[in-house]
Amino acid sequence: MSEFYSDNNGNNMPQSENGSFSYYDAPSAAPENKPIKKKSSHTALKVLAFALSLVLVGAGSVQVYKFFDDSKIQVTEEDENVVVPEMPKEIAAAVKQGTLPSSPPPQNLPSLFDIASRTDAKQLPDIVDEIMPSVVGVSSTFEINEPYTTWGWGGFQSETRTRKAVATGTGIVMTDDGYIVTNAHVIYDEEYNAGEAVKVYVQFSDQSKNDAKIIAYDTETDIAVLKIDASGLTPATFGNSDELRVGELVIAVGNPLGFDLFGSVTSGIVSALNRQIAINEKNMTLIQTDAAINEGNSGGPLLNSCGQVIGINSAKMSSSYGSASVEGLGFAIPINEAKNIVDELVYNGYVTGRPQIGISGVDITESYSSYLGLPMGVLVRSVSEGSAAELAGIKEGDVIIGIEDEAVTSIDDLNKIKNKYKAGDTITLKISRSNTDIDVRVTLQDANADKAGKKSSTETTEAAE
Repeated sequence: MSEFYSDNNGNNMPQSENGSFSYYDAPSAAPENKPIKKKSSHTALKVLAFALSLVLVGAGSVQVYKFFDDSKIQVTEEDENVVVPEMPKEIAAAVKQGTLPSSPPPQNLPSLFDIASRTDAKQLPDIVDEIMPSVVGVSSTFEINEPYTTWGWGGFQSETRTRKAVATGTGIVMTDDGYIVTNAHVIYDEEYNAGEAVKVYVQFSDQSKNDAKIIAYDTETDIAVLKIDASGLTPATFGNSDELRVGELVIAVGNPLGFDLFGSVTSGIVSALNRQIAINEKNMTLIQTDAAINEGNSGGPLLNSCGQVIGINSAKMSSSYGSASVEGLGFAIPINEAKNIVDELVYNGYVTGRPQIGISGVDITESYSSYLGLPMGVLVRSVSEGSAAELAGIKEGDVIIGIEDEAVTSIDDLNKIKNKYKAGDTITLKISRSNTDIDVRVTLQDANADKAGKKSSTETTEAAE
């Protein structure tokens, strides 16, 4: 549905004026004022060179390229001991009859599909036929509250009006009784603060439609689960994303730019694995592919050459990356990671085990450190009631400067280290309080335990963790 933007460090590459090259035919004979020196021992070579019209005249040398086998003969005027291989009979006959082709016969080279597919690959049309009943379009209706100003007898007045917006994406049928997986951003909006969609329906390839219920979603991993009241559906076949190799063929299916292009199929290769990408300030580990992925493809399947779902298409690089134009940079969530999240969402209504300290904080940068006379780190602005931080004795005004013997200078540092652990683990925070450094033991809590299944573990905009 929505695009994302990574950091703007692209570089422009110089290009030719028209993007093409010019090829020129070599002269078919030497200039009249500089004849090639003749030697009687080269008679056979002369016949071959003339017949193939492949003589390149250079500064005092002649090169002859023989295309009827894999060898290359190089002859110079100074070399009188050259050995010319015997001409095959069929080539000699063709030379005598004047029927020798001007270029070598085409080779039966393998296609990209052949060299990039697995050994047990299926034909591409068969893969498409099998997956289409398992791909759905997802339409989400959001209510967006917009402030506006009116003029009346009392002067200017600020009011809020609500408008509806519709966004589309793609989903994958997981079970025959109606469970469907898609991206969280297809049914939950953060860009306009619209939150959860007020209405969702799915459309199948036969254009039948079903209202969908949001079971749960997780914005950290961009996974959502929907449920429709149906039976006898065709679930997709899921593969193992850990078996993927860079260069392997992949196929993307989705609904770019809406349902008018429902079920569009694109193909490419795996460009990279385990790409660390920041999307909307969330760090994700994704599959990179050059298969075309556009708005509306979000939540659709990325398939291997056996027709198995090995990824969930999630994002693409913007067409403007800094000052450079970019194409062929799509990203998908590995299906092995998605499976674990889906199980959590279906059975628990949220993702368990995410660690939380329970504070709201702000960075103490180098400049603030000098101005306020505080060490660099995370200043605790507030402590949540009943949180792990409160139970450990952390107070407002404390500055967190370390975690598990690693220095902390920002909220990002704190989160990266904290997220290496899980709820229930006990960690040590180093805190500066009243110009004294102390160690505090904190038992991390489950960030999502009170989220009712439909909230991410993100706290307030100032929250450290």
